[in-house]
Amino acid sequence: MLKPAQISSRAQKMLPLDACLAKTVKLADGKVIKGITVSTHCQIVGYVARELIRRQPQWLRESLYPKGSELVAAAHDLGKVSPHFQEKIYSAAGLPLGIGKAELDTTLGGHATISQACLLDSFLKFIPQIVGRHHGASPNGVGCPNDDIYGGQEWQESRMNLLANLKDCFGYDWPAVRDEDQANSLSGLTCVADWIGSGALFDGVFPDGQPDTTPWQNLISEAVDRAGFVGFKVRSNLSFEDIFFPFKPHEAQTKLIQAADRQGVYILEAPMGMGKTEAALYASYKALSQGTATGIYFALPTQLTSDKIYDRMNDFLAKVLADDCKFRSLLLHSTAWLRDTELGEEGMPGKGWFNSSKRGLLAPFAVGTIDQALMGVMNIKHGFVRTFGLAGKVVILDEVHSYDSYTGTIMDKLVHTLRDLHCTVIILSATLTAERRSELLGQKSSETPYPLVSASPTGSVPFYLPVAQTDSATVSVSVKNDDKEALEEVILRAEHGEQVLWIENIVTESQDRFKIIAARAQACGAKIECGLLHSRFLRVDRKYNEEKWVNAFGKNGHAKRRDCGRVLVGTQVLEQSLDIDADFLITRICPTDMLFQRIGRLWRHREADKLRSERAKREAWILAPTLEDSRNKLNVWGKIGKVYLPYVLYRSLAVWQQKQQVSLPQDIRPMLEATYAEQEESSILNKCKADVEANRVKLAGLARIGLSTGGKTLPESKATTRYSETESCEVLLIRKKSSDETGTTLILLNGKKLLLPQNVKRKDRRVWRSLAAELQQNVVLVPGHLAPSTSPHQIQWLKNFVYLGDRDESPFRVAIVREDGTLCGIDHGNALQGYELTYTPIYGYSARKRNNGDAANDLW
Repeated sequence: MLKPAQISSRAQKMLPLDACLAKTVKLADGKVIKGITVSTHCQIVGYVARELIRRQPQWLRESLYPKGSELVAAAHDLGKVSPHFQEKIYSAAGLPLGIGKAELDTTLGGHATISQACLLDSFLKFIPQIVGRHHGASPNGVGCPNDDIYGGQEWQESRMNLLANLKDCFGYDWPAVRDEDQANSLSGLTCVADWIGSGALFDGVFPDGQPDTTPWQNLISEAVDRAGFVGFKVRSNLSFEDIFFPFKPHEAQTKLIQAADRQGVYILEAPMGMGKTEAALYASYKALSQGTATGIYFALPTQLTSDKIYDRMNDFLAKVLADDCKFRSLLLHSTAWLRDTELGEEGMPGKGWFNSSKRGLLAPFAVGTIDQALMGVMNIKHGFVRTFGLAGKVVILDEVHSYDSYTGTIMDKLVHTLRDLHCTVIILSATLTAERRSELLGQKSSETPYPLVSASPTGSVPFYLPVAQTDSATVSVSVKNDDKEALEEVILRAEHGEQVLWIENIVTESQDRFKIIAARAQACGAKIECGLLHSRFLRVDRKYNEEKWVNAFGKNGHAKRRDCGRVLVGTQVLEQSLDIDADFLITRICPTDMLFQRIGRLWRHREADKLRSERAKREAWILAPTLEDSRNKLNVWGKIGKVYLPYVLYRSLAVWQQKQQVSLPQDIRPMLEATYAEQEESSILNKCKADVEANRVKLAGLARIGLSTGGKTLPESKATTRYSETESCEVLLIRKKSSDETGTTLILLNGKKLLLPQNVKRKDRRVWRSLAAELQQNVVLVPGHLAPSTSPHQIQWLKNFVYLGDRDESPFRVAIVREDGTLCGIDHGNALQGYELTYTPIYGYSARKRNNGDAANDLW
């Protein structure tokens, strides 16, 4: 982008302020007409912001949104009063003015650049930057307000006249913005208010071109309702048993609930299967009923996590929300929610915030990944919208581990920021070291009891509540170096009716093991059911697979437990947030944190004990190289060394190699501390250890760069919240595509025909959103380098339904799945040069190099 000083183009003509347009409107017949004026649009956005603020509790309004905040939002489009933007708008409506050059609006960085520039002489703190980044990122190369390229003195005076009118309209001058966190909240408010205020409700015209005479002032509340900001009411005086019948809270749950009685940071460390989720949800209910929280954001560890947690959250909401609560009809993670809410311009199908994983941050209640929350404190596009969405909520960070120093650095910043945003932060973990706990709390903590509740209420002295260890379980563990022995054992156990889990660290290895096990099970003649779960399934297929196998291995499957043996193969999906119970576990080596998580799937439900096979015993086999090889050979870890650091794998193996039995929960903290404790090394291990430290410094540095507001704002797809060598992209898989004058018709993999009509955006917006939501269910997330090759021009027919990215982001991909499961490009050519790509509902997505048939490095 060129800077103003590098462009010489003086505009000679003025346009009256009341003739300056904010937008055009496209009618159902495709005709483009003039839209509302800049002045009207700025007023609409200001009043939307005022309504959004009004719906916040008083304690949040007074802290984050000072009087005059709506003026900041209203002023966001001052820069549209400029010759080149007006030339662009009038030309788009077929009415060129000859007062500027339309292409210069983009060259200059868009109207947001001028919005920021026109306030630079005011010596306002933060406010010029807030209005300048209302499209998600700070502009580069901001000039002076009176620069000729911005229209000179006359156009700047017109912009200042508009500002004076807005001050009169809202009755306020500029607010004082105290710090960066408040500035980010105001930026998010401005951004969201602009999205809502840019929606079709305020076009002033119906899709058929007939004028809409409804005063826009009467539409503000409806627009905010449509966007999903509907408020909620909770039932009062519910007990823990009322919500989670028939269970009563045990000591760990009770102590967390008692401790988390005000805003602050709280950590519950307890073993797997101890009901940490229920404890956090009941503490959240208490905050909601006391009026000290604006909602709940349940942050799962990664996108790998099971969708089943959504069902648990919805069951909880069904119990606690009042019958007349508007939000009851908009329960999260559903096609209905995307279909029935209209966030405005950026939240429409084809835009970046139609996606439910982002939209959930703005809903009163949502389940999402921790990545979306972490991006709220990083210098990425729309990061501050996430800040706005999280303010005042209970934020539950589930299954936090000690392993990843990159994520850890950002998470420390997130926790600090959430505290400043009046959030109640509840961190759940089975596997924290004392050092990691100290970092999260922001102060030294050397407490050793386990389980443990750590409490740091805002404005109060931190305290700790040890929990007595009542139940104890012993698990037999064996480290095995031979996969063949493990395969034979799996079939033997399943033949005797046991329910077996086999967990790999890499998708392709889980697929390979599943094929072998399924073939062996069929050949043995016994009744054995086999399944596969990983992250490379279409969302619709993954939902079906999880429903089937979580029911089989969960509480709903107890009655059928003795019908047959079962083997469920998978990846890290099986270690996170799944309430499943296995008799026997085989797992590939991974860090101690994750090994405990996986072992937590063993004998999880006491009520199933009497239904287990008579031969069953609580046992886990860990597949790993020998300790000697891991000590002396750098390449011994293979592809696993790309997922987890080799030195951490070695230290984990060294700890577990010494064990024949593990006592839970007694051994959890000692074994964790032993894995990560400092110790001297020599030869190859010394180099591996040095690599860990270098990696820690590198990752922490990358995190701090991401958190810096001084550098270039990154697009969301480039902003990694955890260490990864690959980026992911979404791939739509279809059976067939055809087009005619009515639109584009797709045949989905399940045989369903889906018509994407032309101009549906203007004809029926609800149908439009419903189609876009259905497309999302037929998408698979894969590493970018293993995704089908798709050029942007081949899929422009999707632009109104799917976010195809901007210039800085990886495009969306589309591929056709043949009857034999192989993929080809949308043009029926090779899907990806040098690879054979396949997809089936049983195995999921696979990429293999054509030259030798080896599975590609499809991590996780």
